[in-house]
Amino acid sequence: MKEKAYRSVVKTISWRTIGTLDTVVISYIITGDLKMAASIGSIELFTKMILYYFHERAWNKISLGKHTPNKNDYVI
Repeated sequence: MKEKAYRSVVKTISWRTIGTLDTVVISYIITGDLKMAASIGSIELFTKMILYYFHERAWNKISLGKHTPNKNDYVI
């Protein structure tokens, strides 16, 4: 089973949203400055989104843990 690139894009965006919120909260707790926390979060949003996308595409090429259904598999 092969995933299309747009699936990786959607997964990248959803994961980075969660990750960035986490980073902003942690940064705020550490710095006590919401502006600084938002700055840190906005920078890492883009850098980690790009890194995750290429990480996801690389893993899509690795067969480890993938299963391709065959005609004998039961499908509901």
